Amino acid sequence: MSGVEHIRRVFEHLTWADTTMVAAVEVQDSPQAAVRELSHILGAQENWLARLEERTATLPIWPELSRPELEPAAKRIHAGYGHYIGSLRDEDLPRLVAYMNSAGRLFETAIGDILLHVVLHSQYHRGKINLLLRQSDVAPAPVDFIGFVRGVPAART
Repeated sequence: MSGVEHIRRVFEHLTWADTTMVAAVEVQDSPQAAVRELSHILGAQENWLARLEERTATLPIWPELSRPELEPAAKRIHAGYGHYIGSLRDEDLPRLVAYMNSAGRLFETAIGDILLHVVLHSQYHRGKINLLLRQSDVAPAPVDFIGFVRGVPAART
């Protein structure tokens, strides 16, 4: 599997996991803190995509999205990554992207490292959301990669 093929695969998981998480958080019993964390996932994803595309982000890193705003935002961001990744070749992955982080510091990071960070950062926050759901007696959303690969959710306990 090439580097770009691997990136495409993990972004298929990202899209699936975000969609699963949106459904879990849209439940009215879910805590507002879970909505906030999922909003952050989407805001961070949009900011990284904007950096990759060398444009201004359309969301802050910590947006205040309502439950009904989550799904359309996720679909728009996922479509953006699909288009961006669809145009990548393996030789693009080490290319450096210059950007300013949220603290105002300038950095240069390889495209492949940025894309891997987006995937890992999103999964980290999905774990936090599942903890918040459990603490509120709401069923967690099984979003492990192996569940995606198998087509069968991982255990919930």
